[in-house]
Amino acid sequence: MPRTPSRATGPASRTPRPLPRRRTPGDFAKAFLAFVALLGLVVGVPAALASFAGWPLPHRMPSLDMVRQQISVNVFVKILTLVVWLAWAQFTACVLVEVKAAVSGVGLPSRVPGAGPSQLLARQLIAAVLLITATAASFAPGLGQHGPGVENTHRPTVAVAQQLPGQQQASTVAEAMQRQAAAQAHHALEEQGGPAAEAGATKFYRIQPPEGRHHDSLWEVAERHLGDGRRYHEIYQLNKDRVQPDGSKLSEASLIRPGWIMEMPADAHGGDLVEMARQAPEAPPKVRQQIAEYAKSGDHAQPAQQGAGARPGAADAGAVPEQQAPAAPARQREQAQETATAASSESGFGLSEALIGAPLLAAGILGALGRRRRMALWQSAMTAVAGRRGMEPPVPTGADADVHDALLIGADPQAVRFLDQALRGLSAALDEANRPLPVVYAAWFTDTDLHLQLAQPAGQPPAPWQQGTDGSLWRLERAAVPTDARPDLAGVAAPYPGLVSLGTLDGARLLLNLEAAPGLVSLSGPGGARAAVLSSVAAELATNGWSDRMTVTVVGFGRELGALAPTRLRHLDSVQVLLEDLGAEVHRRRSALGAAGHDSVLTGRTGPAEHTRWAPHLVMIADTPTEAEAAALAELAAGAGKLGIGCLIGVDGETQRLGASWDLEVTEAGVLTAPLLGLELTAQLLPAAVHDAVVRLFASADTMSGPDGDDPTPAPHAFLVDITEQGRPAVYARLVGTYEIIGLQAPDGDRSALLHEALALLLLHREGVHPLVLASAMWPRGVTDEVRDALLGRLREWLGTDEDGSPRLRTDASGRLTLAPSVVSDLDVLRSLHYEATEGSGTRRASVRERLLTDALGLVRGPLLADRAEGRYGWLGHEIIDTQLPLLVADVALALCAHHREQDRPQKAIGALRTALASSPSDERLWNELLRATHDTGDRDGLLALVTELGTRSGPRGLPPRTVALLDELLPSWRGDAGPAAASAS
Repeated sequence: MPRTPSRATGPASRTPRPLPRRRTPGDFAKAFLAFVALLGLVVGVPAALASFAGWPLPHRMPSLDMVRQQISVNVFVKILTLVVWLAWAQFTACVLVEVKAAVSGVGLPSRVPGAGPSQLLARQLIAAVLLITATAASFAPGLGQHGPGVENTHRPTVAVAQQLPGQQQASTVAEAMQRQAAAQAHHALEEQGGPAAEAGATKFYRIQPPEGRHHDSLWEVAERHLGDGRRYHEIYQLNKDRVQPDGSKLSEASLIRPGWIMEMPADAHGGDLVEMARQAPEAPPKVRQQIAEYAKSGDHAQPAQQGAGARPGAADAGAVPEQQAPAAPARQREQAQETATAASSESGFGLSEALIGAPLLAAGILGALGRRRRMALWQSAMTAVAGRRGMEPPVPTGADADVHDALLIGADPQAVRFLDQALRGLSAALDEANRPLPVVYAAWFTDTDLHLQLAQPAGQPPAPWQQGTDGSLWRLERAAVPTDARPDLAGVAAPYPGLVSLGTLDGARLLLNLEAAPGLVSLSGPGGARAAVLSSVAAELATNGWSDRMTVTVVGFGRELGALAPTRLRHLDSVQVLLEDLGAEVHRRRSALGAAGHDSVLTGRTGPAEHTRWAPHLVMIADTPTEAEAAALAELAAGAGKLGIGCLIGVDGETQRLGASWDLEVTEAGVLTAPLLGLELTAQLLPAAVHDAVVRLFASADTMSGPDGDDPTPAPHAFLVDITEQGRPAVYARLVGTYEIIGLQAPDGDRSALLHEALALLLLHREGVHPLVLASAMWPRGVTDEVRDALLGRLREWLGTDEDGSPRLRTDASGRLTLAPSVVSDLDVLRSLHYEATEGSGTRRASVRERLLTDALGLVRGPLLADRAEGRYGWLGHEIIDTQLPLLVADVALALCAHHREQDRPQKAIGALRTALASSPSDERLWNELLRATHDTGDRDGLLALVTELGTRSGPRGLPPRTVALLDELLPSWRGDAGPAAASAS
């Protein structure tokens, strides 16, 4: 049976022997100084007090006259002396307690009341003194003989393709298949209790009695058995909160008791370690039973501990951690179900853990949704004939609101930006060095770095990339890529647009490159789980931010997903139609590659070639094709990786007849496996209910509240304020321009920025904000529940209560945070003034309309939150307020302009339009109305100057057709009179 060689070299024999610890001169110096300090504190202090201060207490009983006397200097000194005597007595008691515990070795030292710092000082001094007298050898009673030694004490590693980034990777798929088979055989032997199980068993250490020295510590255990005392926290992580034989638990890394059992990291070595209870035949049955029971207690925690809290040095690209084998598939399914249940209960309110745990997918969907909403707003503005009554898309409710909140919580746009910049930067660096792009099968993506799994070694990667454990693994740390976009990468084509998330393993996310698959990729499993994987893959490919142009074709499912990206995703009804289309495309691509002299599309994505010619085409088929269709697909897919074509097929049952190169399988519990590739992941899913809610969000983006011709009543969710004198708010925030708050005292300096940002988020969402959404907006990298709750508590305290005693920060029936009507922003007032002027009392009286619109335009002091701090308010990237506010200001100005023109006041109309153009300079409606108002003044030269300004602003794009038609109407000779800039712009 092949086995992975161990990095740590332990002794060949398991016979216990003393492990002498060599004391350094520094140890003796520390012990001597500690002894001197103890002698001075315990003996020197009372001797000095007795010699210089004398007896501090009165020699007779105090009388009432003595109490009434003025305190003299002598009495004051006596009082201070008494305090010092009491402190000395307390410290001496701590020393006695610590000495007793160190000598006896039974239990933990007793706590002296009120002597926390004093007892800690006494413990450290006693430990330093006893350090030179401590015996370095540790013998576990009853575990003296562990049987014959073995050459390698480490567990064989699992299949390399399944290992996390930083471990040795398989250079070819064939090697991965061979290693996976070996790992499966090893697991079978381990489950049967055979030799593989014994050779790779977990190691344990039993804490020893002091035997004349101070208590053992995790630092010394780590120093003896791991070679570095600083690795004590690894032992602590493996054993914390697990029940020990005496019923207690390890809760602090510094407090351990004799008789406790410690599970050790895989590379631990030393004669006093045991690996299994049955390897210590001479040990008492009770001890063997304790070790066996303790080993079982850690089974549930090992996967997480091995992945997230294992050896710190394993993060290095060159490190190869000796990782324990993963749980069996049945156990992995149970873990996936437990994780899903825990995530659901923690998120609360029905939020989708599928989206919360998919940061790349959520970021893509949320970005596409924002673009769709902005486009809908602009289309509503530009196509309106007689003004608009709708300014906002409908606010989602019910399940749609929960899914929208999950998108906001789960999205990680910074991760998407890093992935995009890292891949394009790699392409640019290789092109500059005149090197081709390597074929990438997969990528492992973590919070700290990105690992690319190459199909074969491709030499040393360009800086700042580093080579991993072998030539087929390239690694890049996230800290090495700047957070800001690099302008020099704007023209670089996306090198690996086919990367798509499949799932996670111990915190690392696997992205499989469907474009590079050497043939068909099959996906089997229950229908619901299979559909959830296909939907997730299709949605991420359609919306991801690390791709340029691509075509995603879905067959037999996902027609409604076209709303996410109409230019990327298309739907076909049958495989037969796909075969006709795909056959022509394969022929076309092969001819284009031959004509260009490229061996693959990767070559065409670097250099001055036309990047759009080599955009990938990724196909997903939901239902199992017929045998004839499968044969035709397999023939077309042969060598399709070089053509930029990938095909993922969902199958029901056996997959052998497809001839797929890679076989994936998803279980009902959400575990994605690929035995031949050595993959076993927690699958990324888009369940049917979440899929439907996402589609509804995109459908509602095109529906504007209160369209023309409908009842002018505002939408039910619209927040309108009382704009009369009686409606003066208790708290007024100015968001349009410089951020200011009136009615509240400024909070503490350290908390001011965070509280102001949280209040701004709530003011922009009067419908309510989920607490988890608020937390993810304030802390995009994550935060604990305690910190989040503390912020909400401070925010409630800062906002205070209304006159009736009700809090101004409230929680509605759905658990979302809302603000009281007495907390108002200038944006709320601006919307209310516009509505009242165009739909309320302003429609009945022209003077009222003019006053309302003038007041509304006077609120515009600049862009939204003009002085916001750099690095904060990142959540505004998910919002559409940057489109809503300019359109709202433009609507106000257009309404006021129309009123002034009716009153034959063109100069005032021009002033209103110029004010709005400062906030919305690209709004074509404002420029057209400015042309009309300028024409009303009769100033022909002013109109020509405005035409020249428009021509300069438009540049090579030219004037919009509507503007050209309007100029032809107002000034037919404008092309010749306005100068060359206007003439060229036309």
